[in-house]
Formats: sequence, structure tokens, C-alpha cells
Amino acid sequence: MMLVDAHQHYWEPRRGDYDWMPMDDAVLARRYRPADLAPALAEAGIGRTVLVQAAATVEETEYMLGLADATPSVAAVVGWVDFEDKGHLRHLERLKKHPKFVGVRPMIQDIPDVDWMLRDDVQWAYAALVDLDLTFDALGFSRHLANFLTLLERYPKLRVVIDHCMKPQVRDHGTAREERAFWAAGLRRLAAETGAFCKLSGLVTEANEDWSVQDLAPYAAEVLRAFGAGRVMWGSDWPVCRLRASYGQWHAAAQSLCAGLTQAERSQVFGGTAARFYGLENSSRDALTVPADRAPG
Repeated sequence: MMLVDAHQHYWEPRRGDYDWMPMDDAVLARRYRPADLAPALAEAGIGRTVLVQAAATVEETEYMLGLADATPSVAAVVGWVDFEDKGHLRHLERLKKHPKFVGVRPMIQDIPDVDWMLRDDVQWAYAALVDLDLTFDALGFSRHLANFLTLLERYPKLRVVIDHCMKPQVRDHGTAREERAFWAAGLRRLAAETGAFCKLSGLVTEANEDWSVQDLAPYAAEVLRAFGAGRVMWGSDWPVCRLRASYGQWHAAAQSLCAGLTQAERSQVFGGTAARFYGLENSSRDALTVPADRAPG
């Protein structure tokens, strides 16, 4: 089976377009290249990754596609276009021609207006994604759940994956029951009433520094119960995950969180779902084939 990391980043802070990045952060504010991740991928037996945007510029998307051209392990690139500029349709049409460009991710979590995604002036972009058969990575918080439901009902043919489980605040586990219940209810509605997929990613970053697998377990269980293994894909969110865990530590934790699944279901979460959603089945020629005894779990 092909093992896939459905969400990781490479970046170069000196490019100057990572506006969200604290430049005094020793973990984040440094260059991350394919050579930095390669040992962890080999240790985990992962043959393919999905490289996701981290800057709100088309130029960063071009930078990532250049890395993808030179890096066989990068099977797909999720980029960015300006939803507020209909002229960026030309970028979508142009980028679509690149064999590794699969979709876009607007950085909705960083936009102050919670209703931004429903504004009239950005609707062209969702329609264009449908027309071009490109994917949409939904990045937000619990407060965005209702609007994402409205959006997905408006565009039922839009291929959507929820990033980072919509970032539940694991660090407040046990003390913010209302917030957890609100997140879980919204997530269940998205799963039941739309065709969205969900990335089992980002949970460790939302946890306390002394996190444990038990802290993450209720959230992972909710995601798996709501979407089923066939609509859940594991992602490392490396190098952001390094704020709380190494690549190997989060990968091992995710395998523990999925230990109750069947082998076939684990195969979906750790590769099959991402391959289907992002259309990677035809990109496996050079992928690492993992023997059955190396499969997750």
C-alpha cells in the first residue's frame, strides 16, 4: 500500500510573504526543505506527501511547484489564489495545467470577518474550483463550522477537505465542555450533510506541551466516528507539529488513535483516502511500496 502524508509544508522565511509567522520563533522561523523531512518520511515508511500553502501569495504556490518538480515524494501541491480578485481565475486555469497542482486553500482562519467565505465577491472562486475539478482545503476554527456548512450546501460538487479537524482546542480539554460540544456537533453536521472529507491533523498542535495520546483520543474518535475511515486522511502538519512533537511522535500517536480500526480502515486513513481525494492513484509509479508488516497499526 502507498502511505501518504496528506498535509505538510516547506518554506523559506526570507521570501518575506509568511505574514502569520512570528520571526522570533525558533521552531517556525527557519527554512524547511525536502532534505529536512526525508529522514522522517523514510522512518515512517511514507512514500508520498501533499505539500500545502503557508503564504497568501501566488508566488509561494510557484515556489512549492518548483520544489515538487524536484522532489519525487511530493505528489500534490495545494496552493493559493486571491478569492477577492476574479482576475485570479487566470492563475487557477494556468496552475491547473501543472500535473502536481490539485487545489487551493484560502487562509480563512486568519481573516477577521467570520462571514468572509460567504461574501458575494468571492463566490466566483468556488464555482471555478468546481468547473476545473480542483480541491478546496477548508482551514478554520469552530466558529466557522456553520458557514462552512452553508458553503458546502451551496456548492455540493465542490471537493472539500477540512484541515486539522477544524482545530478543536484540545489544550482546554476537560474545562471547556461547551466549546467541545459545539465543535463536535458542527463537525457531525458537516460529515452527515455534505460530502466533505477531514484531515486527522493538527490535534497535537492544539494540545498542551505535556499532551498525551489520551488527551487527543476523544477528538480523533469524534472525527473517525463522524466521517468514517473512507473520508479521513492523516496529515503531519510538519513542521508546525514540531511546536509540540516530532514527526515520528505525532505519527506514532496517530497510529495509536487509529488502533481500533481494521487494517483496511487504517490503510484508508494513512494513504488510501488521500490518494482518492487528491487523485494520487496515478502518481504511485515511484512511490514507496510498503510491505504488509509495515502497514500502520
